[in-house]
Amino acid sequence: MKLPATSSSKAPVKFRMPTEDNLVPIRLDIETEGQRYKDAFTWNPSDPDSEVVVFAKRTVRDLKLPPQFITQIAQSIQTQLTEFRSYEGQDMYTAEKIVPIKLDLRVNHTLIKDHFLWDLNNYESDPEEFARTFCNDMGIEDPEVGPAVAFAIREQLYESVASAREIKISKKGRRGAEHAISSKGGGNALDLMKLFRYNSSVVRKRKEWYVYEPIVDILSNEEVDALEAREDRNTR
Repeated sequence: MKLPATSSSKAPVKFRMPTEDNLVPIRLDIETEGQRYKDAFTWNPSDPDSEVVVFAKRTVRDLKLPPQFITQIAQSIQTQLTEFRSYEGQDMYTAEKIVPIKLDLRVNHTLIKDHFLWDLNNYESDPEEFARTFCNDMGIEDPEVGPAVAFAIREQLYESVASAREIKISKKGRRGAEHAISSKGGGNALDLMKLFRYNSSVVRKRKEWYVYEPIVDILSNEEVDALEAREDRNTR
């Protein structure tokens, strides 16, 4: 699997996604008038806000949803974009920050379980390219799996960098925060530098390959029906 080269720096950087494309993961789960709309996709925070309403109207029209969904879809997207933009301009510390990424997904009939480590300092990383390569390597043919894998990675990276942003605190508190952030992944970072020369974004520790091996199962119609029934009960 070809991986992008790292671009690391210990200096704080302005808040953004630690990927080549600064795309925000947006997750929607809206229910009204007995109908439910769920979706997950990425959004460019630099796009004008007017595009949000255009997207909401187009989605409602294409899926033949009640008109009330337009406002709710637009508001949900805008709320998530506003949260992301509230972080922009702040500094975040990601020096030698290695974070675990866990995949536990079911997309149609495909079940995926995997976990690996990701370098937050590589701003040239591409979750979409990783997902495409992953699907090719694992022989996954469903075209919806790749985008779902990429989204899951982006969502977890967003959570990591949001928690790593600099907050205006006292000098003493800042030293503590820096120590906590770097030490959290410090042990992993040291092992990875020894084994892989710290030259990639996505790694699996050699001594733990048997643990980090991805699992891909193709479910039968009966298994999918059973899982969906269980998910529906849990939702209620």
